Amino acid sequence: MDSLEFFFLIAQYFREALPLRLILLMIACQKAGGQIRLTQEEMATVLDVPRAKINEALQEIMGHGIVFKVRRGVYQFNPPYSYRVAEFIPGTELVEAEYVQVDQDKTIGKIRKDESLPDLVRFPSLDHMREAIE
Repeated sequence: MDSLEFFFLIAQYFREALPLRLILLMIACQKAGGQIRLTQEEMATVLDVPRAKINEALQEIMGHGIVFKVRRGVYQFNPPYSYRVAEFIPGTELVEAEYVQVDQDKTIGKIRKDESLPDLVRFPSLDHMREAIE
């Protein structure tokens, strides 16, 4: 589930390509429940840019409450912007296939209760980006 309004707004707001490329990479790599398991080094390798540039772009993206860091190498999309409700994990000869589903409202509830997160993450709004565009 990706917000078309979110895509429209970030296409207008971000003047540099790297933050947009990083957001797209994170959308493509997220798991059910919106978590992204990528280190900054892995992001830099995939996008073929220095790690320092990834860190700058990631700080800018996190500053808008689009994603937040859960722990080293694990980030979380803010569910109103992009959220994978489910994923199919193919099986192998040794492991059965699995279908994982995570309800968006439960994730939003958990995020809103976490007072250690900034208000922009807990109660997302893109209004500040809209105002900057205007």
